[in-house]
Amino acid sequence: MNDSSYFIVAGLVLFAIVLVVYIFRYGGTKKIPVPAAFTDELMGEILEKQVRFYRHLPTDEQQTFLTRVRYFLEHTKISAEKGAVVTDEDKVLIAASATIPLFHFKLWVYRNLTEVLVYPDYFDERFSIASEGRNVAGMVGSGALSSKMILSQQALRNGFLNMSADNTAIHEFVHLIDKADGEVDGIPEYLIPKSLIEPWVKEMHKTIREIRTGESDIREYAGTNEAEFFAVVSEYFFKKPALLQEDHPKLYRMLDHIYGGAEES
Repeated sequence: MNDSSYFIVAGLVLFAIVLVVYIFRYGGTKKIPVPAAFTDELMGEILEKQVRFYRHLPTDEQQTFLTRVRYFLEHTKISAEKGAVVTDEDKVLIAASATIPLFHFKLWVYRNLTEVLVYPDYFDERFSIASEGRNVAGMVGSGALSSKMILSQQALRNGFLNMSADNTAIHEFVHLIDKADGEVDGIPEYLIPKSLIEPWVKEMHKTIREIRTGESDIREYAGTNEAEFFAVVSEYFFKKPALLQEDHPKLYRMLDHIYGGAEES
């Protein structure tokens, strides 16, 4: 084999390797057909009615938000499980929950999520919706459920009621953001500026201690561990930013820095 033939063969082999890697890495990211009924007008009506974050955006940013919602629906399967009947509104609310925490990060997408499973009600650790002790509203899957999220339909809908500072769907998407660096530890290294990591960890641990000793009005569940703290206060930040700023100004400033800004409510 002469030199020119060698280089041709080597080039073909390299091309084949790159092609195989591409297929295995990206072949499963085909677009999911979104029904024609999912017009921007329909989604905008749902968001205007249900999502305060969207209502407080300027008109041009609302269009960007709609584009991001559609992108999520085109790349993430949403499946009804255990008898749930998932409505168009449910799908838009799930996509909105995914969009809100990352709205100010133009190039960030959920590479670690392929499907959202919607249960009709709360479930237990064995995924039963029939047990008396069921109290799980949502979870990010692991093992056989890796790259999947499970949401209670009831909790999803309740999360967009104005009187509550809780939002289960946003909570679970924040866990995915936290998980993107390999550890679910309350430190979202892909989002948080390096200079903020140390003061964030100090403030997080200080507030967790206050929660555990009953000296804080932040929901008790936030004191479970660092990951749950980050998810709970993120819910608070996006649902009731003005109240968080008033009651916990330092925590608010740090979250504002991490997320790039909340919309006033």
